[in-house]
Amino acid sequence: MSLHRLRPGRAFGLALALAALTLSGTGTASAVAPHNGANDTTKFRLFPNAAFLPCLAGNGSTPRVEAEVRRGELNDTMDIQLHGFKPDLDFDLFTVQRSNQLADGSPDPSFTGSFGLAWYQSDLHTDHHGDGRARIRTILLDQIFGFDPDVALPPTNTFHVGFWFNSPADAAPCGFTGSTPFNGEHNAGPLAFITRPDAVTGLGPLCTEPNTSTTPATCNP
Repeated sequence: MSLHRLRPGRAFGLALALAALTLSGTGTASAVAPHNGANDTTKFRLFPNAAFLPCLAGNGSTPRVEAEVRRGELNDTMDIQLHGFKPDLDFDLFTVQRSNQLADGSPDPSFTGSFGLAWYQSDLHTDHHGDGRARIRTILLDQIFGFDPDVALPPTNTFHVGFWFNSPADAAPCGFTGSTPFNGEHNAGPLAFITRPDAVTGLGPLCTEPNTSTTPATCNP
C-alpha cells in the first residue's frame, strides 16, 4: 500500500481526526472528513487521431472526449465521457507511456510507431445516441507504472490515456488495414483518441506533480 498517496493537508487532517477520536474514546470512521487538495482532481481532454475522424464522427457532429480523475486514499477514480460519435462503436481504453501528438496537436516527429508500455483499463461503447462513458478505479495519478525485470524494463510510468477501435472493420472506410494488439483478442483497429503531453514538461495528464528540476521532467510520486 502506498500510504503517501495522502497529500500533506489530507495526512495532517487525518492525524488530527484520529487524535480527536482517541481522546474522545470513539472510533467511528465517519468522523474523518476528506481533504480536497489542489491536485486531488484533474480534468483533461483526449484528441482524435485525425486520419480516422470520419470513421468516428456521427451525423455531422464533432466527437469530443473529456476525462476527470479524482484522487482517492487507496486508489483513484477516472470518469471518461464520449459525445458526438457514431452509434454502436466499441473501443478499448489503455493508459500508455507516450502519445503520438505534441502539445499543439501536431504529429510528434520523434514518434516511431510505439506507444511504449500500455495497460488495458476498460472497454468503451457508444450508445444509439453516439454517447459513451466509463468509470475506472485503480492507481492513476502520479504513480501509475509497470515494470518487468525479465526483459530489463525498469519502473515505467503510463501517464497518457488513449483508446483504440475494437474492430479493424470500423476503421477500414478510412483506409486502415491490418490490426493492432490493443484489445483482449489482440486484433484491434487503430488509435482513435489520445491525450497530449504538457507543453512544458512533456508529461501526460496523469502526472499532476511534475518535477522540472530533472531533464527530461519527471513526476513526483
